[in-house]
Order: sequence, then structure tokens, then C-alpha cells
Amino acid sequence: MNIRKLIYEGETVTQDFKKTITSCEKIAKTMVSFANNKGGRLLIGILDDGTIKGVKSEDEERYMITKAAHFYARPALEPAFEEVYVDDKLVLVVDIEESDSKPHYALGEDGKWWVYVRVKDKSVLASKIVVDVLKRSGDDSGVLIEYSSKEKALLEYLETNERITVKEYCQLLNMSRRRAQRILVNLVLSGVIRVNTTEKEEFYTSS
Repeated sequence: MNIRKLIYEGETVTQDFKKTITSCEKIAKTMVSFANNKGGRLLIGILDDGTIKGVKSEDEERYMITKAAHFYARPALEPAFEEVYVDDKLVLVVDIEESDSKPHYALGEDGKWWVYVRVKDKSVLASKIVVDVLKRSGDDSGVLIEYSSKEKALLEYLETNERITVKEYCQLLNMSRRRAQRILVNLVLSGVIRVNTTEKEEFYTSS
């Protein structure tokens, strides 16, 4: 494993640097966001700017990560560990596979369980729609789409506009947020539209 090459890639959707693990809640959030996405890798002993510090106590780091994966993530995660030495410094590489039992929840500091997804190099709280999509994406029963006037109006809107938010969709057709969310979840699952999450907002575009 070429650690320098990985560090050069920087923090991405599938990679995160940690100098050390100080909080089970925080690391569970990152691991859950990887499992809910395409999987990912933690490099422990690396500063945010890519400087290799190495880990002081490998056992302690492993203990914190395992504890976070088992007790602060639901369903529990099974991280895979690898030790890599760079210039006599130990870097702990932790792999989290994409899960086939999404969504995974992380226990927050408020004592509640939250779903996180990976957006660029950040772990972001998932919206209700994204959680529903994750819940149902592993469902084999498929999605039956009935194109009512509400679905048609959305698709027509997206033909002339680049994007739409839940709020705009509710206003467009004067309907409840709940109804709008249900329609959007079905259309995302059937691949007709795509959900785009940024740190600040969430919007929908044609697939």
C-alpha cells in the first residue's frame, strides 16, 4: 500500500485523515457515512494537511475505533485494520466497506441516533428523503411508479429548470411536504431523478 500516494490524493468522499481518535461519537459519524456511501478508508496518524505524524498507541486507536464501530454505530460495523510504516512512523489504515444493510446510524453526543452520508470530504447529516432512499434501496420488491399529474409536473419542471428543492416542489403543486417527500423518494429509487446533497442544501435534478 502506497501511503504517500493516498495522502497525496487528500481527503475525499472515500478517504479521511485523523491525527488521533479522541471521540467515539465523531469517528462513528465518519465510519457510518462511509458505510452508507461507497465505503471508505481512514488514515490514522495523518494531519489534515497530509503531514505524517504516526500513531503513539496503536492499541488505543484500535480500541477506540472498534468500540465506536460496535457501540456507536447501528447496525454495528466491522472495520478492517492494516498497519503501515512510513519513515519509522506507524500509520493505521482502517477500511470500512460499503454496507448492504443501510442505513447505518451513529450515536450523537445528544444521545440520539443519526444517519450520515459522505459529501465530498465531509460527513453530512442525511435528510429524511435520503434516509428513506437508503432504507428502501436494499429492498428487492422494486418500485412501482404511477405517473400522476404530480410526477409529470415535476419532470416537466426539470425539463426547463436545472434543479428543484422539496420546498419549491411543495409550492409548485401546493401540497404537503410529506406527500412531496414520498414522491421524490420513489422517483430517486426508480432512477428518474437524482438527489444532490451539499453541506448547505439538498436539491433534485433529472438523472
